[in-house]
Amino acid sequence: MTDLPTPQSPLKLGTRGSPLALAQAHETRDRLANAFGLPQDAFEIVVIKTTGDDRSMIDADRPLKEIGNKGLFTKEIEEAMLSGRIDIAVHSMKDMPTEQPAGLVLDCYLPREDVRDAFICPDANSLQDLPQGAVVGTSSLRRRAQLLHRRPDLQVVEFRGNLQTRLKKLHAGVARATFLACAGLNRLGMTDVPQSPISPEDMLPAVAQGAIGIERRVDDARAQQMLAAIHDAPTALRLSAERAFLAALDGSCETPIAALAERDGDTLRLRGEILKTDGSAAYAGDISGPVDTAADMGRALAADLLAQAGPGFFTH
Repeated sequence: MTDLPTPQSPLKLGTRGSPLALAQAHETRDRLANAFGLPQDAFEIVVIKTTGDDRSMIDADRPLKEIGNKGLFTKEIEEAMLSGRIDIAVHSMKDMPTEQPAGLVLDCYLPREDVRDAFICPDANSLQDLPQGAVVGTSSLRRRAQLLHRRPDLQVVEFRGNLQTRLKKLHAGVARATFLACAGLNRLGMTDVPQSPISPEDMLPAVAQGAIGIERRVDDARAQQMLAAIHDAPTALRLSAERAFLAALDGSCETPIAALAERDGDTLRLRGEILKTDGSAAYAGDISGPVDTAADMGRALAADLLAQAGPGFFTH
């Protein structure tokens, strides 16, 4: 490749501005720099504010479904890439819609981090330890539904904001406990946060939780070649099953859906769960098959759960 980026003409990485988003952009930059023997200043990190980052909406603690759904954290970044303001975009994959806008492609994933949710509470070690009627904060419809399905006595309140903001609200007493992704805590090195990781057997994570994806323009041959050098195929395999499951369910920020694919040799196992937003009903299942049928497995499991749930399950 002869047209590698230089400090004078850097490759521009678009990202949201939260500490976690920046940590993910830095990881992407460092992997690209190491793969091609380039200095860090051959890359420029461009922070882009998205609809989901609007401070007035965060401060108002408005539920995500009132602001929008698909593309809430990606639309402005993708527009910047289509206009040529940035070359590639670094995303948390659990925020990504299952389809990309025309002209863009998402085909590079970094090695996946810890997929689990972490229970965060200063004075309890697990959900079961919380007293009757305790207040739990979360902005995730998936976590809200899973919590209320397991503990309908709990009071679940809206907990918007980035990871640091949610921890501040917890320490301020807005809620007794909250949940964060282990991946985010690990990427930020926040080992001092009192946390109890939750086994996927007890609480399935969001689709693609713990995975970073890098989006590019379809016609950008340089970006395609550079990203191929840092692409993690095992992560891509697992996400193909999980995102096919999500796509078949037409999942959005208004739909509580959980899924996790795990590989064992030549076999892939996919577990999935769909829930009513109020936790009043949940259907879960799993499917196993050859790794080269990952996407087909995702669609098959989605069809099975929808058949169990019956028509109108996601109508609230």
